[in-house]
Amino acid sequence: MNSGILLSLLGFLPLVAPICPVPCKCTTTITDCSLKNLTVENLPAAFRPSAEIIHLGSNRLTSIPNGLFDNLRSLQVVYLQGNPWECTCDILYLRSWLQWQQNRSLYRDVRCSSPEHLQGRIIAYLTEDEIVSTCQHWYCSLALLSQLSLFILLFLQGILVIFIIIYLQKFRRMTAEARSTTRELDQHYVSSSINPSNND
Repeated sequence: MNSGILLSLLGFLPLVAPICPVPCKCTTTITDCSLKNLTVENLPAAFRPSAEIIHLGSNRLTSIPNGLFDNLRSLQVVYLQGNPWECTCDILYLRSWLQWQQNRSLYRDVRCSSPEHLQGRIIAYLTEDEIVSTCQHWYCSLALLSQLSLFILLFLQGILVIFIIIYLQKFRRMTAEARSTTRELDQHYVSSSINPSNND
């Protein structure tokens, strides 16, 4: 009976004391994920609630997923330098989080790598308009690409319709010729049947 209760408690243990996220190294208050070649795709989805310091420096991060740091009540600092940050729509969450930090001087090395007109800018000091204008440019490019794709699709459909029309005309012509030939053969057969002496 006691062993069953113990096994049940062990089953809930990961919920009570979360393990260190792969591939990071952890102590009670420090989570070190630096130099792990992390990207947005393989970044841990969550960190230990007890983390006070998180190292994410020198990876390949271009943005931070929305809400990643929001539930870390003990968090004091995140080291983010040495990443190729892309200051487009996806950087809005990181910028907002940085602006809520009391000591922004800790994040002076967290700078944009792209786009070119924002390269080298400190993310915490970007205006929302600067980022939104980049988003709109991206949406405009996507809209233009969509329109171009639609035009190409309509063009290909037009060519296909033309080929179908040409094929149907050829088919009708061949059908008419076949009927004409059949009619001539029938007439020849009928005339041969009526006048068998002509064949002698």
